Amino acid sequence: MKKVTLFVMAILSSLFMLAQNETDTIKNWKIGGESSLTFSQVSLINWAAGGESSVSGNTFLNLNANYARGKNIWENKLELAYGLMKQGEQDVKKTNDKLSLASSYGYEATKKWYYIASLTFNSQFSDGYNYPNDSVLISSFLAPAYVLAALGMEYKPNEVFSVMILPVSGRLTIVNDDSLSAQGAFGVEPGNKTRFEFGGTLKMEIQKEIMKNVSLQSNLQLFSNYLDKPQNIDVNWEAMLNMKINDYLSANLSTTLIYDHDIKITDKDGNTGPRVQFKEVFGVGFSYKF
Repeated sequence: MKKVTLFVMAILSSLFMLAQNETDTIKNWKIGGESSLTFSQVSLINWAAGGESSVSGNTFLNLNANYARGKNIWENKLELAYGLMKQGEQDVKKTNDKLSLASSYGYEATKKWYYIASLTFNSQFSDGYNYPNDSVLISSFLAPAYVLAALGMEYKPNEVFSVMILPVSGRLTIVNDDSLSAQGAFGVEPGNKTRFEFGGTLKMEIQKEIMKNVSLQSNLQLFSNYLDKPQNIDVNWEAMLNMKINDYLSANLSTTLIYDHDIKITDKDGNTGPRVQFKEVFGVGFSYKF
């Protein structure tokens, strides 16, 4: 654990100490974000075709603060999302839950290449259950949480596309729940609350307005653990399509695809093993971009 702490502290030092002399003016910062709140409701009374009344809501908030001066760039992003649904007489269920923070510092090596130090944190806000059984806890705040600290190079030819090649990456998986830790959930050894992996990471990001009032954001992250089955590539791919109706109304479609060989999932037939995870969220509602 001491080695893990030292590794993370080294990356933090790269991010903040290298940038501390470059934060002397506000004009070099570009700060912005977007938020959305969407609702869906179905009401049925004596409906012959069947079905259940339901109500659901989803919200997200994305903030970014990016600094550029001379050969230095420092990019920071915070992404929050949460969703709830109530169907019929059932209890309220969680449908979406995301807490993500990413920070990277780069120093220009050539015109389009940067030396890069990157730090990311991912977790969730609240408990998750094995629905329809709401008594079986399968996740919680900091269970899991992932901290990825990495060093490498970034290819950034423009504001639309970037690739990070990070051959020196340390990933810490945290399962800060006694019951999940005892099960060995999310790849930790049973009884342990952390797992450290050393490997390589590849990140690709696209941000582009593909047509008027329609923008696409796609983030792909691949990770290979050098020390344990490096051929098993962990995949995390997130994409969001935002369609602006006017200044305050929009429709958005977000998807998340995850594959992690260390996460065991039990299917409806009782078979347990690693599986592709997929989530899709669509909403129409209020939005604000700043």
